[in-house]
Amino acid sequence: MQEENKNKKDVPSNERKKFIDPKEIIQEAGIKEGDKIADFGCGPGYFSLPVASVVGEKGEVYALDVFPGALESLESQAKMKGIDNISIKRVNLEKAGGSKLGDGSVDWVILKHILFQNKDKKTIIDEANRVLRKDGKIIIMEWNKNLVMGPDEKLRVDPVEIGELIMDSGFIFEKKIDAGNYHYVIIAEKS
Repeated sequence: MQEENKNKKDVPSNERKKFIDPKEIIQEAGIKEGDKIADFGCGPGYFSLPVASVVGEKGEVYALDVFPGALESLESQAKMKGIDNISIKRVNLEKAGGSKLGDGSVDWVILKHILFQNKDKKTIIDEANRVLRKDGKIIIMEWNKNLVMGPDEKLRVDPVEIGELIMDSGFIFEKKIDAGNYHYVIIAEKS
């Protein structure tokens, strides 16, 4: 087993990974201790839990979702792991002001698999812009096209469309992160 793990470094990352580890995205994005994070469409905590560990006691994670079951799962996991810097709220992000967070109140907004599920993508991205402080950043993770796995092809959001949406909402594209075989990740800064 040790030999297998040792050789993993020799295999290109897109061949050895099926799904991206959120810790890698968090690290490459530059999220740090003390940051305030809004996880839009947090689900059961795919990003909320690991990012809460990174931002530590001086930081805060606002885990926001419309589905009570996902929020209950996240709350349970956070309690089991002794994580107490996550504020969990049920919200509707397709409404202006839907996050219920203050203007300029967070350093980062994470949007993982939320845009393909919603018709009103612009309102969600505008809400991210509203809650971000000046020079705050957004992380968008969505499904690649032309894959057997994942949501219906018609629902997936092309990276070009994401680029247009973020520019229209006052963001400047910063970089695209290698996210394995199934996803793409875009980071953009509020201008």
